[in-house]
Amino acid sequence: MPKPKPKDTQAPTFWDKFLRELDEQLPDRVSLECLGGFVISALYGLPRPTSDVDFLSVAPRDQFGKVIGLAGQGSPLHKKYGLYLQHVGVVNVPEDYESRLQEMFPNHFKKLRLFALDPYDLALSKLERNAAVDRDDVKHLAQAVPLDPAILRQRYEKEMRPNLANVDREDLTLKLWLEAFFEGADKAGS
Repeated sequence: MPKPKPKDTQAPTFWDKFLRELDEQLPDRVSLECLGGFVISALYGLPRPTSDVDFLSVAPRDQFGKVIGLAGQGSPLHKKYGLYLQHVGVVNVPEDYESRLQEMFPNHFKKLRLFALDPYDLALSKLERNAAVDRDDVKHLAQAVPLDPAILRQRYEKEMRPNLANVDREDLTLKLWLEAFFEGADKAGS
């Protein structure tokens, strides 16, 4: 199955100066696995602004403290630009998400490499919290990518559901999302 392609390969102007300055200050190459509103906004055109880049991990791991010190909440870059990096320590994502990461803005920075969850994994990362902003983000992805509801359901069932604490609630959330964001999807396998 082909990967949905992001809309742009250059960092949005809103973020470019912040990310370039971080890139210049990094002593070595660093990779971040990104998710959340930043990814949806930067790659899939979500108009909602966000002031943070949510990330799951830093590689190499020993650079975590350096990265947060340079660009985390309260850092000099945060104070200068009003933007910051935020580690997301508690979020469920599909098991094999790493095999589907997509590089954001390839060759745009010298030392900084940003990788984004693919749009299905990104949508499913919002399932448990399911706040209004999360539903808006999933609705946007469903239309902008566009997402295939069968793939979303399959990935949920095979790669997420076995690891969830409250399966009944998340099953219901996914069912409601499919009904709300994908015409006819509620009849295609619920």
